[in-house]
Order: sequence, then C-alpha cells, then structure tokens
Amino acid sequence: MEIFNNHKKLYLLASVLFVLLTLFVALVPALDNQAKIQPLPDAIPLSDAAVRGKQVFIANGCVACHSQQVRNVEMDRKWGGRPSMSADYAGNKRIDVWTNTATLMGTERTGPDLTDIGTRQPSIDWHLVHLYNPRIVIKESIMPAYPFLFDYKQHPTDTDVVVAVPEGRMKPGKGHVVASQEALDLVAYLQELKQAKLPEATVAPEFLYPLKEATATVTGGTQVVDTSVDGKNLYMTNCATCHQANGEGLAGAFPPLKNSPIVMSDNLQLFVDIILNGYDARGEYGVMPAVGTNLNWTANEVTAIVNYERNNWGNQAPQVSVEEVQQIMDYINQIKEKK
Repeated sequence: MEIFNNHKKLYLLASVLFVLLTLFVALVPALDNQAKIQPLPDAIPLSDAAVRGKQVFIANGCVACHSQQVRNVEMDRKWGGRPSMSADYAGNKRIDVWTNTATLMGTERTGPDLTDIGTRQPSIDWHLVHLYNPRIVIKESIMPAYPFLFDYKQHPTDTDVVVAVPEGRMKPGKGHVVASQEALDLVAYLQELKQAKLPEATVAPEFLYPLKEATATVTGGTQVVDTSVDGKNLYMTNCATCHQANGEGLAGAFPPLKNSPIVMSDNLQLFVDIILNGYDARGEYGVMPAVGTNLNWTANEVTAIVNYERNNWGNQAPQVSVEEVQQIMDYINQIKEKK
C-alpha cells in the first residue's frame, strides 16, 4: 500500500484514528456518565474549610496510603455501611483549572479507608492528636507525624484549639500544642467524609463473600451472648484508637475503661447510653462521639462490646444478655423521641 511508503500520510492516518478512538472510547462515555450520574439526594457538599482541608490532604500525599472506596466484598464492610457507588463521586469537581484531582479514591491501603471516617471517628480531639503524632493513639502506626501543622504556645488564647497531648508526649519547655488553621481544615475535611444515605427505593449493592456466623451461646434455654458478633473485633476497630488496646486510655485525652466504675457498674443504662450517644467529660477528656448511633449498631453489637469491656484488662463483671440491652436501647430511644 502506498500509504506505508509515505510517512506523512501514515502519521496523519494514525493521528486521525487516535483522535477518533479517544473520542468514542474515552470522552463520549465519560460525558454520558457525567450527564446521567448525579450526586445522591442526601449528599452534602464540602464546606469551605473542608475544601481547603482537601488541598492539605493532597499536598501531604495522604492519598498514597488512604483510599476512599468501599469495595463490594465482606472485608470492606467495616469501612462503610454499603459498597461505594458512582453517585458517591458525582459531586466531586476539579480543584482548579490546573489541578484535575476530583476524586481521591486511591490505589492501595497502607492505612485504613477514609470513605466514612467522618462517621466512624468524628472526634476532633482524636484527629488532632493523631495528626500530631499517630503513635500516641496507635502504638503500631507507621503513619508519619505532622508536627509542622501545629504551633507551640505557653499561654494559648481563648480562640486557640489546644491539642490534648498527654504530658509524657509534650516537648519540654515548648508549652501547649495548638492546632494551626491547616490542621483544623484537614480535620474538617476528614469529619465531612461520610457516606450519604441511599433513597428508600434504591437497593444498595451487596457485600460479597460473607463470613460464616458462629453459633450463639445458650445457657438454660436463654441466649446470653450472641457470639456471631465479635466484641473484641468491634472494640479494636471502633474503640481502641481512643481507649487503647489495653483499655488504659490516654491521660488527659481519652478515659480508661480498665477498672472504670461506669463499665463495671450495675447501671447498664448509663453504659449503653454512652456507647450509643457518646459523652462529654467537660474538659477532663475529649468528647466521645455517638459511636453506636453513628454506626447503627444493633443490640447484638452493643452487647458484644459491653461484655468485652466488662471482662477484659482485669475487669470482671457479669455478662449481659441481648434481651437486656435491647430493652435499655428501646427505653433510651423513647426518651430521645420525647425530647
């Protein structure tokens, strides 16, 4: 063929084919998806502070270790209430003309997924301590520290956000650790990373390869503990980052559960209420978020957490049944509805 003997025609034909393929294989389908897929009705756009925080997130390379996508496999269930969908990313736009970083889905998980971190861990106190030095809250963490996002002041003002760093981790003579605006913006971004609820008529994709449930323990014909829910796993996933794996907490930041009068008390209502709706320690410790409510924990899951905390780290207290916890949860919900 003559075209193979004429390099100008050959390059022209190759260029035309490349443009056509790019148009019909990449651009047209992308534009079609963009027109059809819209953000979920309950999706909330990022605040101004969170938009700035997203830029801090990008600038520090956080996406290299943290993904923002919940895959449709059972092992990802702990990262979100459902698998991620295209609509979850439909509201993401370019940061600016020169920066095409609409989504931060990531490609690996050296650290945990952050798709729903705003629901799993909404505490500003925890995030600030974690950014200042991850080893304070997670001893085995390999995440780098970001002390340059914080300042030191001997006499913080009323407008300063003081980080609850334990005394043993403070730098001698430096004074209090105070969060910079960049740190606060980054935490605002993390707090706003939440999975939007699906419309009632929409069915969420299923998690594939479900784990087999263990047989429940039965004593005298009465179910005592639902062993299909692993209390230790729940605790390590959702509670240990603050209260620590040994239950001793962090002085000045998060209270201990070891020998805690609330954990060991016969007053289960207070204990269950704190798990569901959180607790404000009025300055002595950081504010605990409403973990159970945020994660939609059932009575089985709350029971597993209660029994694990009441019977570990030297704690010894009678185990409670799912029925007891369910009655308390129903009573708490009735009180909330009346308010």
